[in-house]
Amino acid sequence: MVMLRAVRMGLSVALCLSAISCGGGGGGRTSTTPPPPPPAVNTTSVIVDQGPKDASGNVVGSVNTLFTSVTVCVPGSSASCQTIDHIQVDSGSYGLRLLAPVLTLTLPVETLSNGNSLLECTGFLDGYSWGPVALADLTIAGETAKSLPVQVIGDSRFTTVPSTCSGTGGTQEDTVAKFGANGILGIGPFQLDCGNCDTVATNGLYYACATATNCVETLVPTAMQVPNPVTLFAADNNGIIIDLPTVAPTGAVTVSGQLIFGIDTQSNNQSGAQTVLTLDGMAELLMTFNGQTLAQSFIDSGSNGIYFADSNIATCTTTGLTTFYCPANTLSLGLSIQGANNGVMVNNLVFTVGNTETMVTTAPTDTYNVLPELAGTLPAGNAGSFDYGLAFFYGKRVAVAVEGSKTSVGTGPYIAF
Repeated sequence: MVMLRAVRMGLSVALCLSAISCGGGGGGRTSTTPPPPPPAVNTTSVIVDQGPKDASGNVVGSVNTLFTSVTVCVPGSSASCQTIDHIQVDSGSYGLRLLAPVLTLTLPVETLSNGNSLLECTGFLDGYSWGPVALADLTIAGETAKSLPVQVIGDSRFTTVPSTCSGTGGTQEDTVAKFGANGILGIGPFQLDCGNCDTVATNGLYYACATATNCVETLVPTAMQVPNPVTLFAADNNGIIIDLPTVAPTGAVTVSGQLIFGIDTQSNNQSGAQTVLTLDGMAELLMTFNGQTLAQSFIDSGSNGIYFADSNIATCTTTGLTTFYCPANTLSLGLSIQGANNGVMVNNLVFTVGNTETMVTTAPTDTYNVLPELAGTLPAGNAGSFDYGLAFFYGKRVAVAVEGSKTSVGTGPYIAF
């Protein structure tokens, strides 16, 4: 997840999504249109908008951030439940993570066999988050995951962050204002957020806390680790599909689409003739840009821009935007993407890069939250990467299959579009 902070907030508008809802010409007879069928139980709505409100009641002003809503309950309870909106949908991370200031529930914290509380340090490209691992029953669309380990970020009971966590770089993102969302739904192509934390305790990820201020890195059993929630659904658990409409190059105030659970499990998530690119063990692809082979590249709905290195493109001079590109004119650039599966490749893919200062300061784009031409430089330490964020998903139906899961077009992990 790469987040752009402090961008101008926008307004919401009603979008004309179908001829039924928007009307149309017709004859003089009055006819009755049957109601639309109910949504499939494996489908939930998603939206890109201005984001949630922070603790002061101010809209955070998110850009290119895909949100949905989830319902969480105290395990085993049907009464102690809360529906939380503006949860970011992230195909590049794993696990449900909720901001403690938003929670009205007290979820039970997981404890290790020695009685210590289990906490987690989650690193993103622009910072880190700290908080306990708790248990919750999750419902989203018609899917449920019982006693799901989730991270509660910014829990006031655990405010002392170990140096092995805070030293990972970036800022601590433990409030809605800093995080830009009420939580994050990590639904990437792997099952767990740490593949070997049951045998290695030096990843700077999981911690055993004897007290709120005494935390050390620890091994953690697989069943206690924060998982991709989709993998715990009873059905529709082999991946996800994000389906978003096309967005004009100049952007939009908001855009709505669908998050579909499962691949080839129901009539609404069938595979077609799309390109299937197998991911490597780090969920990465090989991208070729400007004559460079970038083997640590990825497509990520949790990144709000297109991030890559190109010293020939001018960066912005406005404070807070200096890591973003500001070319004098909109650029059309070429990119090739290759998967790990026998050289399957998408050639001559074209993306556009606009002037970020113009996007966020000039009417009407100062009210826009959907900016498909937003691009910037890579964070330090990410040489050899190309991060194609949410802009890649606009106008596409993108499937992400979980590792080891079989579909009609292959076995995960893969991305298909």
